[in-house]
Amino acid sequence: MSLKLPPLSSLRAFEAAARLESFSRAADELYVTHGAVSHQVKALEEFLGTSLFTRSGRRVSLTSEGKFFADRVRAALRDIGDAVESVSQQHRANRLAISVLPSFAARWLMPRLGRFMERHPELEVHLHASPALVDFTREDIEIAIRFGRGNWPNVEKEKFMNDEYFPVCSPRFNQGHLPKEPKDLAKCRLLRSDQEPWMPWFQAAKLQLPEPRGPEFNDSAMTVQAAIAGQGVALSRRSLAENDLIAGNLVRLFDVAIPALGSYYLVWRKGSTPSANFLAFRTWLFAEKKRKR
Repeated sequence: MSLKLPPLSSLRAFEAAARLESFSRAADELYVTHGAVSHQVKALEEFLGTSLFTRSGRRVSLTSEGKFFADRVRAALRDIGDAVESVSQQHRANRLAISVLPSFAARWLMPRLGRFMERHPELEVHLHASPALVDFTREDIEIAIRFGRGNWPNVEKEKFMNDEYFPVCSPRFNQGHLPKEPKDLAKCRLLRSDQEPWMPWFQAAKLQLPEPRGPEFNDSAMTVQAAIAGQGVALSRRSLAENDLIAGNLVRLFDVAIPALGSYYLVWRKGSTPSANFLAFRTWLFAEKKRKR
């Protein structure tokens, strides 16, 4: 048997007006117009078949039926609010929101994340891929993975992983005739990532070459993907190329590598206590870093 109930919006308008003894103040609290509150209350009175307020100009006061009904509506709305909060807390308890750089998400984290979700099927993982720094005071993000020197203000941080750069290309690049010595790169199309120049690697390889003018990408993952497609030689971080080196989609050229100027860090809100979900992800992440593929 279904219950015939008035709209929740009319109950909220009535409760506010009864508590504040004013349609105008109720309208201000609910961010609606005075007329909207008056209309909702009138519709509720018609639904119930009785007057809930006595009106004298712009002043209103509850009738005896209105007082009786207001007490019970207020208790019912409180119960609904408690139920919403309880369900919301249960949902948040099983939720883990992570912000990560798009390049790292695509080439390192995503190929591994399935193992974390298999280990923790109770968790609802929300992955936000963005190059922007997280504002933990305004965004619903618990943990971020960022690349840099760890000098971000107003956050807690923990170094997760160092990195290094070296040249990679597809085994099919140049029809399989790959450069044998660093100097051979002078004849190759060199792919560039924004803010990741070749010059430091040239210096480490003792090459006197200018910074190349080849294709430039604003995302490191795109640079690696272009190399996989055989479009040129990329200077890649180990973290971004590792999976494809193991799979044979890429080959490393030469033994020369240079350390990255930054590292990967776990970052979270300053002064906050990590949740159990956070700690589970952290434990898995450090174990995954050591995992032999």
